[in-house]
Amino acid sequence: MYAAPEVIDTERLVLRRPKPDDAAAKYEYSRDLAVARYMDWVPHADLRDAVALVEDAAARWESGEEFSWVITVKPADLAVGSVGCHVRDHAAELGFVLARPYWGQGYATEAAMAVFAWAAGCEDLCRIWATCDVENTLSVRVLEKLGMVREGVLRRWAIRPNLAPGVPRDAFVYSWIREA
Repeated sequence: MYAAPEVIDTERLVLRRPKPDDAAAKYEYSRDLAVARYMDWVPHADLRDAVALVEDAAARWESGEEFSWVITVKPADLAVGSVGCHVRDHAAELGFVLARPYWGQGYATEAAMAVFAWAAGCEDLCRIWATCDVENTLSVRVLEKLGMVREGVLRRWAIRPNLAPGVPRDAFVYSWIREA
């Protein structure tokens, strides 16, 4: 099992474990259709959706299955997004989401880079990977800035209910591999 830091401090951000009172902020950005566009979930219809996700994140952290940090912009402690790392055996899958008012300022890259650096520092992890919809050019840019390499296209890989409900869409797969 991996031991993830509860707080990761970067130049402009604090990434920290979610807490129950983050649910309201999470609800605000997770109900935005532009934010949810390329995600595999529909915009939150109710605050209870966000509460359930925060509770689930705590359980997954405790089990070591997935570590999810809330993204906050210094000096405020308001959740403006999240970045997570789903760990399984020798590999970790990276993912992130950011509230629309914070797009275009490098926050997604800064947050993802911090979690990527933590994962790359775990000696037993030899693969860090991520997928994104083939039309999600903003996420492509973030993944490439992390130094990840596009491995290919996963055809009909993921349901993006906000684009084509029930229809699997193609996704790019990016990875970083620890050289032996």
